[in-house]
Amino acid sequence: MSTRVAEATVTQERWKPTPLVAASMGLHGLAGMGLLLGAEAWPWAIGAVAANHVFLGAVGMWPRSTWLGANLTRLPDAARARHEIALTFDDGPDPDVTPRVLDILDAHAVRATFFCIAAQATKHPELCREIARRGHAIENHSREHSMKFAMNGMGGLRREISAAQSDLATITGRVPRFFRPPAGIRNPLLDPVLHDLGLRLVSWTRRGFDTRQSDADFILARLAGSLAAGDILLLHDGHCARAADGEPVVLRVLPRLIGKALSLGLKPVTLDHATTP
Repeated sequence: MSTRVAEATVTQERWKPTPLVAASMGLHGLAGMGLLLGAEAWPWAIGAVAANHVFLGAVGMWPRSTWLGANLTRLPDAARARHEIALTFDDGPDPDVTPRVLDILDAHAVRATFFCIAAQATKHPELCREIARRGHAIENHSREHSMKFAMNGMGGLRREISAAQSDLATITGRVPRFFRPPAGIRNPLLDPVLHDLGLRLVSWTRRGFDTRQSDADFILARLAGSLAAGDILLLHDGHCARAADGEPVVLRVLPRLIGKALSLGLKPVTLDHATTP
């Protein structure tokens, strides 16, 4: 499947920058005009643009921010009314961990969303198809999961995300609707790219840091504390930390987390389901 075919239907409305991005664009324009006025304006223009870039970079390091564009941090009101939550798993698929995560989800009859690294998915296509076969959703987590992702320009972002769209759609037969950047870090150019590709940015309500923490109790407390309808929870089936005995810590957290959710009358569903009116 070509990259173009794999892209979701392009939104008809034109992309609109957020107030912060619009102000930054205006500042760049003023700075450019200042450079034309003479050398005496150059320090002001260069300093203003540099300060603006530093600020935008800081905002990009805040995964749950909406200052750079729309960002789903909680499920819509309709999903909350249905007492739904979303379990999301990043960085897979992993041939050791993912099948066991799927078995736990099946044992509790709940559904989840897997933000897959496309390069991993192409190595384990049958595992990806198994995720989908069991009723879970596969979404876009970039092609290579590079920690330099947010340093890309618009062309680089488009190539990376479009390639992942194509790979994942070819493997599963379904075009992803949602995107989560590596580590949640982004730059102001991501929002217009996602708009053009018909993708929605998703972060989370809370995360357990299960790539770094091996204490299941600590992770569970972060994820299940004040758990409420509409929450989007971030876990990992790839790059996950291991307990002292070598067991992936997510496998110890997940059954208890699901049990807590069900005891509160909450229903874990896919993002696709939760955002469908």
